[in-house]
Amino acid sequence: MGAERRGARGWAADTALFAVGVFLWLYLAADRMRIGLPDPPWLFELDQLAGLVGLGLLWLRRRWPTQAAVAAVVLSTFSETTAFPLLVLLFAVVVRRPLRTAAWVYAGALGAACVYAWLRPQELGLVGNVVFAVVLYGAVAGWGMFSRYRRALRARAAEQERDERERARQRAREELARELHDLLGHRLSLLSLHAGAMEYRADLSPEELAGAAGVVREQSRLAMRDLREVIAVLRAPIGELPQPSMADLRALVEEARPGSRIAFTSTVEGDAPERSGRTAYRIVQEALTNARKHAEGAPVAVTVSGGPGEGLLVEVVSGPGRDAGEGSGHGLIGLEERAALAGGRLEYGPTGDGGWRVGAWLPWTA
Repeated sequence: MGAERRGARGWAADTALFAVGVFLWLYLAADRMRIGLPDPPWLFELDQLAGLVGLGLLWLRRRWPTQAAVAAVVLSTFSETTAFPLLVLLFAVVVRRPLRTAAWVYAGALGAACVYAWLRPQELGLVGNVVFAVVLYGAVAGWGMFSRYRRALRARAAEQERDERERARQRAREELARELHDLLGHRLSLLSLHAGAMEYRADLSPEELAGAAGVVREQSRLAMRDLREVIAVLRAPIGELPQPSMADLRALVEEARPGSRIAFTSTVEGDAPERSGRTAYRIVQEALTNARKHAEGAPVAVTVSGGPGEGLLVEVVSGPGRDAGEGSGHGLIGLEERAALAGGRLEYGPTGDGGWRVGAWLPWTA
């Protein structure tokens, strides 16, 4: 543990300790003069000087607690007025320094107590003074251990809180990445499909070219709209991102229908739960995007069914077609995560005729 910075609260605490130390120094000096000076008398003056040095050592307990405590231990071999500074510095060493260092300082304090009892015998005697020192210093060390443990718990809790905030930020970044993938991947795949048709289909009529150009223009506009929406809420909580639902599923299919052969069947009983409906929308959206990329021109069948007690079933099957590009596989991995987070499961793989199937089951719960 390094040096501790002394803030306003630290200055207040150190000033209070210094004030208590001054009071005890004056009290012990007055009490010693009342009951009689030690033998030889000059030891009294040396004791008062050592007490003043001990009061100065109190101001070093945050920056150099071990050195200050060792100095107080040496002074305590003959000075009774350094008792309070020694207790404070012993506590500081236990709290701020390794336990091995604290043990050595504690042992040194006990040794100094033995020397003091031999130089200045009291009514308690040598054994009594040593037992008193063991109990007193042990109580201070125990209090320091308790404070050290509480500090460690607070530090651990603060570290866990920082880690949790970082994990939350990471989850937010991942969620945002998925939203960007879902929102823009769908639009850009449509753009690629119709732009490719305009480039390679020389037999298209002017009306068909105009229709394809219209789709490209419309999808470009929608892609820019989606991108603006995401940027607008980039600093907002993820829950504020635009979220689709089951009610938007038919519009999604109709949007993807130009230039594709898509059959859509929905036999859902009632209104699907919000979370499952949103997940179903994303599954169909990603599956249609993949179908355009890897099975261009192939027929696609989208089937959604289910109801309360049965769950929500989603299936997208595409036939064999011309592969229009390589994929990273991140989309399907993202769909698996979405389905798992919603409490469901996702399956995907090739069909017997060379096509591709994506199927999911989602619970009928919010």
